[in-house]
Amino acid sequence: MQGKQEVMWPRLVANKILKKRLGSSNFVADFPNTTETMLETPSLHQESRSLNTLFNDQKATHKYKVFVSTWNIGGIAPPEDLNMEDWLDTRANSCDIYVLGFQEVVPLSAGNVLGSESSRISMKWNSLIRAALNKKISTPDLQKVYPVEDPNTIERSSAPQNFRCIISKQMVGILVSVWIRNDLRQYIRYPSVSCVGCGIMGCLGNKGSVSVRFCLHETSFCFVCSHLASGGKEGDERHRNADASEILSRTCFPRGPSLDLPRKILDHEYVN
Repeated sequence: MQGKQEVMWPRLVANKILKKRLGSSNFVADFPNTTETMLETPSLHQESRSLNTLFNDQKATHKYKVFVSTWNIGGIAPPEDLNMEDWLDTRANSCDIYVLGFQEVVPLSAGNVLGSESSRISMKWNSLIRAALNKKISTPDLQKVYPVEDPNTIERSSAPQNFRCIISKQMVGILVSVWIRNDLRQYIRYPSVSCVGCGIMGCLGNKGSVSVRFCLHETSFCFVCSHLASGGKEGDERHRNADASEILSRTCFPRGPSLDLPRKILDHEYVN
């Protein structure tokens, strides 16, 4: 019994450290009042005004292109002149939403795992992403984008679109950054994050996942960026599978003001 208590004690301490550092649902976005704006309950006037548009919106099928990619940085800070256009394929200007996951944006040292979280590195990566996504498009490229024929559908126009960050969350070396076309922001609701640490003592954030969710129109999206233990020795694969199961079990999102939003990863309509 005494041995079991000795094992549990450091894990409890580590859990408290992790929860204190991660917070409940804190994340960074371009809009100062993003959470309040996107979580607010519509007024009666807004509800009555939107009945017809809601009915039409439910009948319509909106087609969007989503770019999803991950990159293990290896703990190396990005150079100031890093060009991300080739990775993001921005020259085609073909995507409406970008979901970018990074692993090891900082070296996984004891100081970074146990120390206070720094936003400096995530700000640097987000600055590079912003520069790539919002770079002015040349005239020949604009000619490849066709105008919308149906005014009732929400599609990209022939004008270049600005992209804005709706969610940016870092847990130690894991960073997730979600960007949308600015004209889609009004259709985004309930952005949220959930972090799970599976690293040292089974709970610290040097390994684990950062999951993000939001609703676009009436569809719920969930994206998971994980960084699990490497290795090809006997038992390593079983360890990774156990951590993946732990992430599915422990990831949990708020229910929302109407208590009807999906809470678990696989409850969402679109999961990646």
